[in-house]
Amino acid sequence: MIYIVLLFILFLIGIPICFSLGLVSVFGMVQGATPMIVVIQRLFTGADSTALIAIPLFILAGGLMVQGGISNRIVSFADALIGHFPSGLALVSILACMFFAAITGSAIAATAAIGGIMIPIMREKNYEDTFSAPLIACGGSIGPIIPPSIPLLLYGTMANVSVGKLFIGGFIPGIIMFAGWMLYSYMVGKKRRYVGREKRASREEILKTGKDALLALIMPIIIIGGILSGIFTATESGAIACAYAIIIGGFVYKELKWKNMFSLLVDCAKSTGQVLVVVACASLFTWVITVAQVPQTVSALLSESIHSSVLLLLIINIILLIAGTFIDTTSALVIFTPLFLPLVQAMGIDLIHFGLVMAVNLTIGMCTPPLGVCLFVSGSIAKVSLKDQMRDLVPMLGVLLVVLMIITYIPQTVTFLPELLG
Repeated sequence: MIYIVLLFILFLIGIPICFSLGLVSVFGMVQGATPMIVVIQRLFTGADSTALIAIPLFILAGGLMVQGGISNRIVSFADALIGHFPSGLALVSILACMFFAAITGSAIAATAAIGGIMIPIMREKNYEDTFSAPLIACGGSIGPIIPPSIPLLLYGTMANVSVGKLFIGGFIPGIIMFAGWMLYSYMVGKKRRYVGREKRASREEILKTGKDALLALIMPIIIIGGILSGIFTATESGAIACAYAIIIGGFVYKELKWKNMFSLLVDCAKSTGQVLVVVACASLFTWVITVAQVPQTVSALLSESIHSSVLLLLIINIILLIAGTFIDTTSALVIFTPLFLPLVQAMGIDLIHFGLVMAVNLTIGMCTPPLGVCLFVSGSIAKVSLKDQMRDLVPMLGVLLVVLMIITYIPQTVTFLPELLG
């Protein structure tokens, strides 16, 4: 247990996550008199996985989608559908976030792309920036839930469960999150007299904007359909997504400029490097704690005091919610998955269901201080501080917690579609 305690101490004093994992791992290996050559071996082994190739591919696909003008078309289509309702622009933002999440699977990408378009428009219509910024940050949190999803991909690789079934299992939780957001935004907007577009869009406008956005919106169908039918694997689907984004953005929409490709590839490489360094160090840490039998010890301790899956899931939720406030999603996944997996399996909890519970928990952390990366992205666009966002953020987090409880204690919300589709 000393490894876990030491790791959290390093977190709290501000040591970057990858260095914290590496330092604790080396400390454990020195204690166990393990040759230091094992450090290099485990680091390379941790990053040397075919499944992980999908990470840079989906990151690149998301960047190509943004550069290719897809986000603008999604916003226009969402506005034509529901922009005329009270609080119309808030509803449009959430719907656009869901559409964009289904394309990129990234909370940060959805927050940045939709926030950059919608926040200035909402400001012109007298929406408070302190409402708009956290709304889009939380709306972007749908990203890691609706497929394709990098967190679910990582979890599937670590837990050795079907990535395709995890992707399918994320649809209903994502829709529940979306519905909760829409209801909350509608009620708040109506109370504060927030408005949308002046009149309902004509059928012709809906059809036109829908036609423009259609090619972008069918990409998730291609990816999921291809995985389920066995045409390509989850890893290969990343390459399909990139190719599709280049074709649509470069040759159909003609907004993807080749002169921007180098900087886009550099950004993708940086993001991939950040993820894979954490994954490699986490792999080393996982090996060290496994050799030291930490997961077995944690499992035994919890098994002695917890005999109910209901109580176990509650405790895991609390731990993950706290951890998610100061540990990024990738790091939390690679740390906690090996710790909780033996106990979850012993309790007979479905691993697909548990993967979505973890993903939703850690997604909430992306819009929760002090880490709250999505909050910082939307706040920087709106030019409002984290403190100023708190008034509206707290009830928004309440909505997410309600959704989390529904997903946690009604497993069918996750397992229904995977079981139905086999």
